[in-house]
Amino acid sequence: MVPAGSVQAENGFLDTASQGQGTVDGPETLIRFGLTSRTELRFSVPDYYYNVTAGDPSGFGDLALGVKQQLGPVKGFDISATVFLTFPTGAGGISSGSYDPALQVAWSHGLSSKWTAAGMLSVYTPTVKGSHNVTGEATFLVDRQLAPIWDAILEYAGDFPERGGSRHLLHFATTLRLGKQQLQQIDFHYAVGLTPAAPAHYVGLGYSFRLQAIRHQP
Repeated sequence: MVPAGSVQAENGFLDTASQGQGTVDGPETLIRFGLTSRTELRFSVPDYYYNVTAGDPSGFGDLALGVKQQLGPVKGFDISATVFLTFPTGAGGISSGSYDPALQVAWSHGLSSKWTAAGMLSVYTPTVKGSHNVTGEATFLVDRQLAPIWDAILEYAGDFPERGGSRHLLHFATTLRLGKQQLQQIDFHYAVGLTPAAPAHYVGLGYSFRLQAIRHQP
């Protein structure tokens, strides 16, 4: 969770190869504001999607607004729930053209001083060809702290849409925290698809930082 009164901006660029098509998108900006110590507001800035494949559309995607609520800890597990809604603000051929709600429930559990297990169960409702395609998603990851400021992550992700084939991915990532208070972070991640419907692979680079926007009086 983002501390109360703080603003965190998470940014990145992603290069995706999927079923013979190539797409580059960014800045993947998510703005998070700590409303309280257990509640944060979220605003996803529309991404710009550039389709490398000739003839495919390029343009901005949809914006999203959401709220994240801390529910735990429960018996050593940190648990949170996020609800958000995307708005059809994007370009033709990129935007879903509808309002798409989603729910994410995330958990994490420290296994030792250096190992953490985490995961998320989600339900998305992207609009495809004029109707919502309800999609469940499950992720599971293990995080290994290599140094006080450096982590390595291995993650499995599976998407299970109401219509269309399931998408399974294996995701590798590493993160490096910067500064005396570690309020900045850079990350590199790479994923490979395990099923025909999944992207063949993607590679991404990210940067995030946090600022104290509102000073709380003691």
